[in-house]
Amino acid sequence: MERVVASKTPRCGWGGRVQSSVTRRRGESRIGRIHFITDARGVPLVAQVTAANVNDITHLDPLVAALPAVRGRRGRPRRRPGVLQGDRGYDSQPHRDRLFAQGIIPVLARRRTPHGSGLGVARWVVERTIAWLHRFRRLTVRYERRPDVHQAFLTLGCVLICWNYLKAAKRVF
Repeated sequence: MERVVASKTPRCGWGGRVQSSVTRRRGESRIGRIHFITDARGVPLVAQVTAANVNDITHLDPLVAALPAVRGRRGRPRRRPGVLQGDRGYDSQPHRDRLFAQGIIPVLARRRTPHGSGLGVARWVVERTIAWLHRFRRLTVRYERRPDVHQAFLTLGCVLICWNYLKAAKRVF
């Protein structure tokens, strides 16, 4: 089963994407950024709220460390996924080496290369998960000042997405 890594910046309080650098500095620092890992079907597995002024690559290791065990064949459960896909924000050679040492094949888009690397084929899964998270009003526009409260709403949104997936697949326990 493949895993997909993504980060997103939620919408600003006025409903549009942050575009200018002045607005970005002022608005995005107030909003924060959400980093998450989904499985190949778009079900969120790990989600974390971070500050907007921190590089994406600094949160790759904590996200991978927080992954739950992967269900597979009989025997010892796999702790790590087989493949990890991500965008250009997560590209760095030391992190590629660390992922490879853990037995994870990193498929990360390279920086300073033209677009069209082929990751867009799998990126729609993450974009769909972002759209699922935007169904919840508290995650579309951030009203909370404290990051722990926003993390709680993010976790609740991810739980509801997982519940809807299990309910649709008739896998409710």
